[in-house]
Amino acid sequence: MRDYLSDPVEIYRRSFATIRAEADLSGFAAPARPIAERVIHACGMTDIVADLRITAALPAALAGALMAGKPIFTDSEMVRHGIIARALPGGVEIICTLNDSKAREHGLGRQITRSAAAVSLWLPRLAGAIVVIGNAPTALFALLEALDAGADKPAAIIGMPVGFIGAKESKDELAENPRGVPFATILGRRGGSAMASSVINAITAELAP
Repeated sequence: MRDYLSDPVEIYRRSFATIRAEADLSGFAAPARPIAERVIHACGMTDIVADLRITAALPAALAGALMAGKPIFTDSEMVRHGIIARALPGGVEIICTLNDSKAREHGLGRQITRSAAAVSLWLPRLAGAIVVIGNAPTALFALLEALDAGADKPAAIIGMPVGFIGAKESKDELAENPRGVPFATILGRRGGSAMASSVINAITAELAP
């Protein structure tokens, strides 16, 4: 058995030291750099900075929504469980409506994905909330369509769905027209639950006393 580092504190320190040494984060505003570092840490790819987009207003928007106790809506249970709940301010709910029976019924009735249908269940509480999408491009498309139709704006959108069909296109749509909402996304096919949830974890780490 080869030697390996087992000290969790040192593993964490060296990991972020490696990220700072290998990734050029100069293109991000200073408050956004911890987010970029966490996303890189979640995927192990320093080259992702070329495709990572974080608006300057995002860190403050996320922090403000969390401190105000606004809910976090996620497109999947994987994203929901990736967010470190114990680090959230008191009263903040993490809500995934994917497995709600109403989402299934709505999806079957309209012949759309359950992920897209689940977005309709967010609308009554969407104003000022946080949206985190890490798996389903159709959920991101559905959210943007809802905003175009006059839905209340969330405080922030983390749009990082992964995949081959619709992932690139949905994120291009968000980046090109975020509908006036601060956002983070990863252009192209890459993305996923770990990266999407890491954005929230970066903010809660900054909020920790």
